[in-house]
Amino acid sequence: MARITYVEHGGREHVVDVPNGLTVMEGARDNGIPGIEADCGGACACSTCHVYVDPEWVDRLPPKEAMEQDMLDFAWEPDPVRSRLTCQIRVTDALDGLRVQMPERQI
Repeated sequence: MARITYVEHGGREHVVDVPNGLTVMEGARDNGIPGIEADCGGACACSTCHVYVDPEWVDRLPPKEAMEQDMLDFAWEPDPVRSRLTCQIRVTDALDGLRVQMPERQI
């Protein structure tokens, strides 16, 4: 299990324990975290689960695969380094302490 902090665009923080095997998106969805819409349900087909990963976590996450990189082109104000789709980040113990910030809006 990993404790993940989801930060709304306005700064409000939500700290959630997310079970291993789920995605960061599923952790947000299952806990009613606002700001992650996840319209496609995790199929990497909509970019509505876009977040900015805290800089200290960027190199600690698995690299973006081509499909995620392509979908980020449709995200709201993507950052070439910090933007990720939460449906593509699988939770493990190694993600304990992860912080992500939602953009002002999704697409």
